[in-house]
Amino acid sequence: MTARRILVTLMLLTAMVAVTACGRKAGLDTPYEAAVQARKDAERAKQPVPPEPEKPVVDKKFILDPLL
Repeated sequence: MTARRILVTLMLLTAMVAVTACGRKAGLDTPYEAAVQARKDAERAKQPVPPEPEKPVVDKKFILDPLL
């Protein structure tokens, strides 16, 4: 029974490592950047182009920003 328990534990650890390795190794996209990229992709694929995204408003500083 201990061999089976060790095997299950190793399989779970392997699965966890595989799942945590998924993803993109870059910064997150803002909604504006994602909309601009979607427009570019639609133009390249010759599909209907989504509406032009609005420029984001300049972000105001918040008192807790340095803590983040």
